[in-house]
Amino acid sequence: MESITKNRQSPAALRAMVERAYGPAQVPEGEDWAEELGFGWFNAAYRIRLRDGARVVVKIAPPAAVEVLTYERGAMDTELAAIELLRKHTDVPLPRVDFVDRSRELCDSGYFFMGHVDADNLAVLAEGLPAAERDAYMERLGALNREINAVRGPGFGPLSGPPEPSWRRAFSRMFEDIVADGERRAIDLGRGYDEIRAVLAAHAPALDEVTEARLVEWDLWIGNVMVRDGAITAILDHERAFYGDPLMEWGFTGHQLPAFGDSSAFLRGYGMPEPTGDALVRRRLYCLYVALVMVVETYYRGHTEESARDWARERLAESMALFGTA
Repeated sequence: MESITKNRQSPAALRAMVERAYGPAQVPEGEDWAEELGFGWFNAAYRIRLRDGARVVVKIAPPAAVEVLTYERGAMDTELAAIELLRKHTDVPLPRVDFVDRSRELCDSGYFFMGHVDADNLAVLAEGLPAAERDAYMERLGALNREINAVRGPGFGPLSGPPEPSWRRAFSRMFEDIVADGERRAIDLGRGYDEIRAVLAAHAPALDEVTEARLVEWDLWIGNVMVRDGAITAILDHERAFYGDPLMEWGFTGHQLPAFGDSSAFLRGYGMPEPTGDALVRRRLYCLYVALVMVVETYYRGHTEESARDWARERLAESMALFGTA
């Protein structure tokens, strides 16, 4: 996926990164030792074959001069913090982290090396899988997501803090950040900015039901899931994690917005009944938030495909309709 946030590097720069991470004896020689992994939407990533034949992946944060969404600032540090939390408190399968460089000496952003996961991306396989096999993966993903959400936080909001004692205040700030990101670029959302703010204001009391901060991955869709021989072997891309309400997880979104896919198997694996009452109101607010992000980020990524923007605006319109706004 093309994006102006991808900080692509020359072979010479990649060799220098390898030398710093693994030493001069592992610097690759010859040709075809580096391959860009193009499936991601935000960071540049390369699969690299070291001189001894071992394969690793380097993930590079966006260029310093490229403006990102407010919540994406410091995303690499968020990812590393989330991986550390998951390693300490869960058995969720993760790639190992080998080396981190925040110095900006070899390129204009931070980067880190991790082990290569020899598996298939579930998003690539999903359409060709029998329904029962795909549902089995989704049930397992729901169970893993529940394990992630069992990690408690010191308060609500970014992993880097400061912790917010109220989920209403933390989510309202997240919501306003993405609205303001759109407003700053004068992005056409298909709905008025004040109209969207009014929906949150009218339904914010439902957020007060959440009193315990939990680790939320938020971007745990099938494109961040690696599988092999019927098992989930790794969960990738943790840069959007925060402490909040587990109901905000991506896997629940299809319950309100069918375009995101049937969430029944995920719900079964998670062990959660369909939301009702204030929980249902919160789910609708979270649908509105994700739709806002999907519209606004197309402009910050430099995407030019109108079809992607139109699709995201349709989801925003559907999310507003959940609140009775035609």
